[in-house]
Amino acid sequence: MANIFDLFKKIERAAAPTTGAPAYLVVGLGNPGAEYARTRHNAGFLAVDALARSVGASIDRARFQALVGEGVLAGERVLFMKPQTYMNLSGDAVREAAAFYHVAPDHIIVIYDDVTLDVGRLRVRGKGSDGGHNGMKSIIARLGSNEFARVRIGVGKKPHPSYDLADWVLSVFSAEELEKLGGLGETVEKGVSLLLKGDLAAAMQTCNGVGGSC
Repeated sequence: MANIFDLFKKIERAAAPTTGAPAYLVVGLGNPGAEYARTRHNAGFLAVDALARSVGASIDRARFQALVGEGVLAGERVLFMKPQTYMNLSGDAVREAAAFYHVAPDHIIVIYDDVTLDVGRLRVRGKGSDGGHNGMKSIIARLGSNEFARVRIGVGKKPHPSYDLADWVLSVFSAEELEKLGGLGETVEKGVSLLLKGDLAAAMQTCNGVGGSC
């Protein structure tokens, strides 16, 4: 027998718009190239790929200095994005897409890595500072706003204070860590769906503290 939640999801997608311009941008941050694919800084790429797959979308078209794909999530038409500008210039791609589709910051969700959280922990916020993350710094600067939602994925703290941060975020996940991240897919999908529905409080309740207390 089909799971009742799967049935609801099918009904929701059937009623969702299949044409028209995307109303939201869901952006995963990372660096392009095979050498970065499994690094900590690419947690956003990994998450947005999984999110797109869950709704039958593929992020494989080159546009807006990014790889993009369109799909319907939570009844909203979404443009999934993976900027190809390298992390420090992520805002160039986001601004270009936002300007083209006339998407305001409050209709943008960014998924990215967080070195202050243990691997597998999540934290959702509706707005805020860049927290020292260069990709977020670029997006805030290019949009001229920090009023957009973000889903932060824990990639682990540096092994010791003297460890170079750039080396740490560009280090490769272990197989165990990748397995832990892979188990977050359903929760990230629920959290992003709730953000698309405008329910920040429920998204925070769903995601914050997953994998342990934050």
